[in-house]
Amino acid sequence: MSSWPRLVYFVCATPRSGSTLLCESLAATGVAGKPEEYFERLRHSGLPREPREYFDGGVDPAMLDLLPETRTGDPAETDLERELPRYLEEGTTPNGVFGSKLMWNYFDDLLARLSSAPEAGGLDALTQRFGPSRFVHVTRRDKVAQAVSLWRAVQTRAWNAAAEDCAHPVFDHRGIEYLRAQVAAHDDAWTRWFAANAVEPLCVEYETFIAAHEETVRRVLDHLGVSADHIPDPPLERQGDDRSARWVARFKEAA
Repeated sequence: MSSWPRLVYFVCATPRSGSTLLCESLAATGVAGKPEEYFERLRHSGLPREPREYFDGGVDPAMLDLLPETRTGDPAETDLERELPRYLEEGTTPNGVFGSKLMWNYFDDLLARLSSAPEAGGLDALTQRFGPSRFVHVTRRDKVAQAVSLWRAVQTRAWNAAAEDCAHPVFDHRGIEYLRAQVAAHDDAWTRWFAANAVEPLCVEYETFIAAHEETVRRVLDHLGVSADHIPDPPLERQGDDRSARWVARFKEAA
């Protein structure tokens, strides 16, 4: 691209919180960048977090056996000096708006690439590289439903409804509880980070977003200071289904 974006924003979230639907909805407006997970590749592997990497070494090995084997990629894919120009080209709309999604579970990895002192808080590192930025915090009230969705995804590598057609995830209370605690902790970590850095994000709750799609997208556009004449219908098929509902009920009954 010939010039730096005039506006940069980050959608900060945890997995299966509705952030993909929001980002796709914003991209569909044509005026809010094309926010995707440009920075999700990890330095040690060159790949996004693998299913088993969502769990620490203290979990039952039998539970890990339900997950795909860990792959490795090319760590050079995480070289920001090389890759950032392409990300900016892909993620910026003609009106100069660039958006990206960030998950807490790789935020520290990104900060380490941006700064030699990521422990300083991170906002300075983001500002030095991207300039003053705006933030949207996506949360999901029902953490059990969120964890069920994530547990299905890490078993199948299916991050959308169509990709899971040929996969057969199985219920496991331990895996769901582990992920429920994780997404709750990561959501709280975003809240603490915003407070520590005096950042006032726009908060978007999944349940409200699903019930009021157009109103929520317009609220985000207002936060960014851009406008759209038309808000397209939701571009993605929801992955939640009867099986998810049954698993949520089964988990809550056993609690």
